Amino acid sequence: MTIEVQAPRLVRCLRRRACTLRSAQKGYSMVEVLVAICLLAIGVIGAAGMQLAAMRTMQQSAYHTMALLVGADIADALQAAATRAPATSDLLGSLDYRSSRGAEPPAPASLCYYQACSEGEFAEFEIYEWKQRIAAALPDGRIRICRGDAWTGQPGTPLSWDCAGSAGSPFVIKLGWLGKNPDGRLLKNADGTFAPSVALLVAG
Repeated sequence: MTIEVQAPRLVRCLRRRACTLRSAQKGYSMVEVLVAICLLAIGVIGAAGMQLAAMRTMQQSAYHTMALLVGADIADALQAAATRAPATSDLLGSLDYRSSRGAEPPAPASLCYYQACSEGEFAEFEIYEWKQRIAAALPDGRIRICRGDAWTGQPGTPLSWDCAGSAGSPFVIKLGWLGKNPDGRLLKNADGTFAPSVALLVAG
């Protein structure tokens, strides 16, 4: 009689423990799923941030390459002008232009695409084309051509827009734009301006 009475109780007790164990197992599984989701979200956010930083770095490299190409073309034009028409080299070598978003540079009096131009008109036309390329290729791009050197101090110091050269000094072509660090911060000096990123010296 004792065994018959206690057997159902034992069965019910075992069933309760099994149910309690199953409930505990279900609770632990839910916590593990939530932890896994959090870890996955953190990984996705980190990967997206790295991808964005890589894209910014690639964009700045593209701007740098474009500035070098434009600067090389201008250097060739300055050397050709110094040989062909020395009087116009001073006009070409005194350019200081900064583009504005959505604004086209003013066109010169003569567009020398299909018409004959004087040396002075052709120099103004070349300057107009340079401004167009800067405005199209570089965000808030700036170009300055002057006589001097690429630095205001000793070589190795940061580039500056200032020029200090005499008539016999070589031309220097300086190009810059409003760039960004990989973390998205603007590349600016302490005074809020941006320095040149490219400088080329041209004998002339």
